[in-house]
Amino acid sequence: MCWLVDPLILNAKECVCSVLLGSRNECWKVLVDPLILNAQSRVSSTLLGLENECWIVLLHACSCYVFVSRQLSVVVTCTCVIGFCRGSIVGVCYGRSADDLPTPDKVVELIKLHNIKYVRIYDSNIQVLKAFANTGVELMVAVPNSDLLAFSQFQSNADSWLKNSILPYYPATKITYITVGLEVTESPNNASALVVPAMHNVLTALKKAGLHKRIKVSSTHSLGVLSRSFPPSAGAFNSSHASFLKPMLEFLAENQSPFMIDLYPYYAYRDSPQKVSLDYALFESSSEVIDPNTGLLYTNMFDAQIDALYFALMALNFKTIKVMVTETGWPSKGSPKEKGATPDNAQTYNTNLIRHVLNDTGTPTKPGEELDVYIFSLFNENRKPGLESERNWGLFYPDKTSIYNLDFTGKGVLDMTNSTDGSKNGTTWCIASSKASEADLQNAIDWACGPGNVDCSAIQPSQPCFEPDNLASHASFAFNSYYQQNGASDVACSFGGKGVKVDKDPSYDNCIYLTAGGINKTASSNMTATANTSSSAHTDVCSWICVFLLTTLIAVILNTGNVFHVSF
Repeated sequence: MCWLVDPLILNAKECVCSVLLGSRNECWKVLVDPLILNAQSRVSSTLLGLENECWIVLLHACSCYVFVSRQLSVVVTCTCVIGFCRGSIVGVCYGRSADDLPTPDKVVELIKLHNIKYVRIYDSNIQVLKAFANTGVELMVAVPNSDLLAFSQFQSNADSWLKNSILPYYPATKITYITVGLEVTESPNNASALVVPAMHNVLTALKKAGLHKRIKVSSTHSLGVLSRSFPPSAGAFNSSHASFLKPMLEFLAENQSPFMIDLYPYYAYRDSPQKVSLDYALFESSSEVIDPNTGLLYTNMFDAQIDALYFALMALNFKTIKVMVTETGWPSKGSPKEKGATPDNAQTYNTNLIRHVLNDTGTPTKPGEELDVYIFSLFNENRKPGLESERNWGLFYPDKTSIYNLDFTGKGVLDMTNSTDGSKNGTTWCIASSKASEADLQNAIDWACGPGNVDCSAIQPSQPCFEPDNLASHASFAFNSYYQQNGASDVACSFGGKGVKVDKDPSYDNCIYLTAGGINKTASSNMTATANTSSSAHTDVCSWICVFLLTTLIAVILNTGNVFHVSF
């Protein structure tokens, strides 16, 4: 039997009596650790045993709590609940700087249709909050820069805002974050001195309502908050912002709130194409950039920018603050001098970004670290000032049609078929260039089969595509798989100039090359093998936990009535 315990009834400052199996059952007192049971989580508990003899296992946030009844007299079978860390998430920014957007209720329909679970808005618009009610979508709302003065001066202003703009719609509308200020260091009238006082007042208002553990308070920043971001290990905050940043970082650390950053590799490429390659900005680079101070290798600019921020935080001894990317993306259209702003590049960047994040790859400095990311933006916004690209960051046109295909599951644009007659139907493949050096091919294979998420099992020994055993053949299979998985676009076959498109099917014997339109047998079997490996890994973890807990049970029998906390 599985019970869901609502964290609203669990308080870090008191013991809670939980009657689990009715009036006949014993009552246990649970001391809740706020670091383990936080306001945004639900806790799964598995009840094992008969009548009053129960064993409860709470698995949450990579920790395990074992509760044993005082009259335990039977040994029970262990059943594992796999639900460790939530993992990274990808959300979308819903900006409304336009005069042709659909109504909020129509927008919510679109968001639900595409299975988007996390959304950021830039105010606390009542119609938007109402539209998201009872959808399960987690919403990030904002206090705009124009309200910072009022919020920083008087607590009553923050109290009134929470009472009138948030509480009437919560918890039906699942608000999880409040951002106070938007990139204040970039605003014409720098209001940075107002941000932290306003944050404190918003937090105080939340405390009065008992919501400070469930709704986190932070503020968003541009990468301009750093004075240096390359190499990543030299990342440092701009000293001119010191008076503003120190109290903000202290606030974030004390309240376990994330540092929110808006990152745009697109701008780095647009402004310095001689120094930043397009492939590096698009997560497509087959070569690596080495940080000379740490020796860490970077295959994309996104990771390098994130790590620069981590190093800047560590330099000020703020090592526990997590980073959240509250904006990133790529425009699909730009002015004549913005040659990188194309639908293909936008699709490539966002597809690779989603895969990178949802795989919990982390960064070279923080491998495996969770990283929540919000893509900018849901719609093209025709009232944005500036260059043409500023009005073309959307995933959708205002009429709700897609500008390009994007899969929020992290699987990418996978639409593949088994076709062998490319000359007749226009099908193309991507193979390794005969001019590429072996070193370049090896680097490209390593990238495609690693960060590129290509299933390369078919080119392993004894597999269909292992022979001929040479780099050109193996690289051709890997290049083509990546090319087809990413929409068969020109960019997806670049590999730094090492890839070449052909219209003749390179398949041979039992080695079948993917083609756009469906999934061939080789790809299907490879994906099955990958799924089995993942399933096996979860099974191994569960088995290890079960053995550990059963061992613990023996000790518990000798000393019942205790509560053990074991951190993995």
